Order: sequence, then C-alpha cells, then structure tokens
Amino acid sequence: MDAQTTGRLPKEETARLGREIYERDIRHQVEADHVGKIVAIDVDSGIWAIGDDLIPARENLQAKHPEAVNVLFERVGYLAVSSMGGGLPRRTD
Repeated sequence: MDAQTTGRLPKEETARLGREIYERDIRHQVEADHVGKIVAIDVDSGIWAIGDDLIPARENLQAKHPEAVNVLFERVGYLAVSSMGGGLPRRTD
C-alpha cells in the first residue's frame, strides 16, 4: 500500500507540516499555560488537542477528529517530545 491508498504521508512531510501548523496556529495559544504538555496535531485538517502525555493527547485528538491519520506530536515549550537519558532541551525563542 502507498500513501494514495492509505492516506498516510511520509514521516518527513508529516513532521514538516505539523511544525508549520504548530508554529503558525498553536504555539502562541498554549505556551503560557501548558509547558510540558503534549499537543497532537492532525496535519491534514489542522485540528489539534492537548494532553498530559502522548496517549491522552492522541485520545483527545481522536475524540475531536477520529479520521486523523497523519499526526505530529509536539511538547509545549521544548524542542523534543522525549529524550533517552538526558534532559529535554527547552525552547529559548
């Protein structure tokens, strides 16, 4: 199966689109009050949801938009969603 039959985008395209949506539409709405939480973004529709961690964020997005296939996760206020061993790098901008 390819992207046309599954509706799935390549991971790189999902990441690019999701980051654009996050920076343009979401970041300014969540950074003041939700640092450390996870935002799940459906890159096809721009619909997003927030949760305390990956699973709750995904569940909240599915409740809003069950058809979401191409989803990017962002941790509010950080440059990465998770890390192995070290601390998470914080945004400085």
